[in-house]
Amino acid sequence: MDLSIFLQLLISGILLGGIYAMSSIGLTLIFGVMKIVNFAHGEFLMLAMYFSFFLHHLFKLDPYVSIIIVAPALFIIGIILYKTIIRYTIGKPILTQIFVTLGISIVIENLALLFFSGDFKAVTLDYLQVPFFLGPFDSIGIGEIIINPGRLIAFITGLLISGAFYLFLKFSYTGKIIRATAQDRTTALLMGINIDRVYMLTFAIGLLLVGIAGCLMIPIFTVHPFVGFEFVLIMFVVVVLGGLGSIVGAVAAGLFIGVVEVFSSFIIGPDSKQAIYFIIFIILLIIRPSGLFGIKGEEELERIEAID
Repeated sequence: MDLSIFLQLLISGILLGGIYAMSSIGLTLIFGVMKIVNFAHGEFLMLAMYFSFFLHHLFKLDPYVSIIIVAPALFIIGIILYKTIIRYTIGKPILTQIFVTLGISIVIENLALLFFSGDFKAVTLDYLQVPFFLGPFDSIGIGEIIINPGRLIAFITGLLISGAFYLFLKFSYTGKIIRATAQDRTTALLMGINIDRVYMLTFAIGLLLVGIAGCLMIPIFTVHPFVGFEFVLIMFVVVVLGGLGSIVGAVAAGLFIGVVEVFSSFIIGPDSKQAIYFIIFIILLIIRPSGLFGIKGEEELERIEAID
């Protein structure tokens, strides 16, 4: 593998990883605050992609512009679902939460199959069909590097939104309330924080973020009723590897998985790419069970004992 091919694969992997990170942030937020493993997160991504597709197909609305419609729509869906279903799983055994979110996933998947059929649908934008060329760097023996415009837009937009959301959690009053609830629910409740409202807002924001991700991904990937399942596996790898509840960890792990997937597809073959990053995922979890940016097991145990 010469340097030109290596850089091409590295850049492609980073761009792909940025997409994975963006789609996983909402999932890690929901778990970090609510301690709920949302198995329906991939189906919400699928819904966002369908919404963006039909807005483009019926009203010729650019998918990137459709974010201003799709993201609020997912936010509202999140509020409705929380008030009608998710609220009643808070504090219940984890198996209850798993079966509830898995049930929501199956219902959404089958409704999409019923109303949208199983056909693959895609959005083609003319201005994304011309590759962006980086280089050439003849002086150091590297030719032109091809960059997919759609992935570049999704990567830059995703990083900007991830950074803005991180600042929101870090410095805004609402963000501090969300972080306080995530760190210590009991103390937050004693300080007068409306936990139920924080959970509702968290779940809705998680869906809003995946709604943005769906609009960024529809010009790149095809959408069908089972696309959510394909991505939710990657999301869970990213979230667990990055450290449950860590936004920075999700971004770092997303970039890592994207690079691993591209290199393994090139070296071994696309059929084995999932097996490769799952093997790496298992090895890293054996070495560091808390993930790249998660709380270490001893620290978490001490925190729990202190709360008790």
